[in-house]
Amino acid sequence: MVDLSTQRIVVTGGAGFLGRAVMRVLRDRGVPPDRIMVPRRRDFDLTVEADVARLYETAQPDVVIHLAAEVGGIGANMTHPGRFFYANMAMGLHLVEHARRHGLRKFVHTGTVCAYPKHCPIPFREATIWDGYPEETNAPYGVAKKAIFVMLDGYRREYGLASAVTVPVNLYGPGDNFAPSSSHVIPALIRKCEEARRDNASEVVCWGTGVATREFLYVDDAAEGVVRAAEVMDEPVPINLGGGVEIAIRDLVTTIAASCGYEGRITWDTTKPDGQPRRSLDISRARQLLDWSPRQDFTTGLAATVAWWRSQTNS
Repeated sequence: MVDLSTQRIVVTGGAGFLGRAVMRVLRDRGVPPDRIMVPRRRDFDLTVEADVARLYETAQPDVVIHLAAEVGGIGANMTHPGRFFYANMAMGLHLVEHARRHGLRKFVHTGTVCAYPKHCPIPFREATIWDGYPEETNAPYGVAKKAIFVMLDGYRREYGLASAVTVPVNLYGPGDNFAPSSSHVIPALIRKCEEARRDNASEVVCWGTGVATREFLYVDDAAEGVVRAAEVMDEPVPINLGGGVEIAIRDLVTTIAASCGYEGRITWDTTKPDGQPRRSLDISRARQLLDWSPRQDFTTGLAATVAWWRSQTNS
């Protein structure tokens, strides 16, 4: 087990949603602030190899926790499939190669549930991750992130690079991204319902049919899983991090509307895609290898997320 409090750590994406939660966990582990570096895009463009090389020279890290990603919901994935593939592939490619050159002690890669096949048996088990092509709307992002699994496996076998791979399901919680152009399903729906309540709108229009299912993981639980992987894993076997509750989008909307106090009509724009038909993860590997399981109750976590968004909008 690695004592992270003695390591120099780079957290890519450390200023983002999951990154801020990981930073809190690292502080709780006793990692001194001066031993953690969070590279910012204005200083280090991680899609540019020269910037990645300069990052390693500047930070001299022992551990890299790679959380940075260009990502969004279904709409953003459909608008930017090329950019999402290139940016995520380039970041991972350069960061892992220069980890090898630098002699890094450990590289921690955060994958995505979008890497799983579109029609994967429920619950998703890590052994099935290569059994089919991902759902089309987010395949470029999912394939780019999954390719780094293979790179890390190859680098472990050829160069001895120690690494870990976590595969979190959809995250949510206070501090999430609520931007209409790039938010994921929970913040997007909270914003829709809150704005409809405030404006006394008669209806909220949601994408798809509502029959697709998703599973959600509170961001603090995800952060704990990522840090546990950094502490105890040396081989890049994918490890699912899931929230334990599969819910239909139609039921999710109803729950969010109630949490927001919105009592209007919910209608469905069936010309828009549902995305992957079902998502639910088996987390037995995380329990076994990381001694990890989610702790946050979904209803409580959702209420905290609504309260946080209200505090930001003064509604």
